[in-house]
Amino acid sequence: MVDITRPRSTIKALANPLAPRRGVPDKTRRIKEWTREVLKLEPDVAVSVTELACRDEGCPDVETVVGVMRPGKPIETMRVHLPISDITKDDLNEIAAVHGERGAA
Repeated sequence: MVDITRPRSTIKALANPLAPRRGVPDKTRRIKEWTREVLKLEPDVAVSVTELACRDEGCPDVETVVGVMRPGKPIETMRVHLPISDITKDDLNEIAAVHGERGAA
């Protein structure tokens, strides 16, 4: 498992947790595409992207978990301590560098 943390603003906006989140499906699709590109994944490898909230002491308020499921192998999970909307391709390149599987930037 790989954890990536990038500093965030200290000012937190009040958000309605039940409000629809614009752009998340498109951004999720892009994160999956970036993950495939950066990690040079084969077409039969499944990628999942899930945003989770954590209320426990010491964990970020929101994190995104990227799961890479290669046939016949254990699931690899990569945690980015950012909401889906804030993740960039550079974050995924950083994960790839940690894994030693550097792809195209």
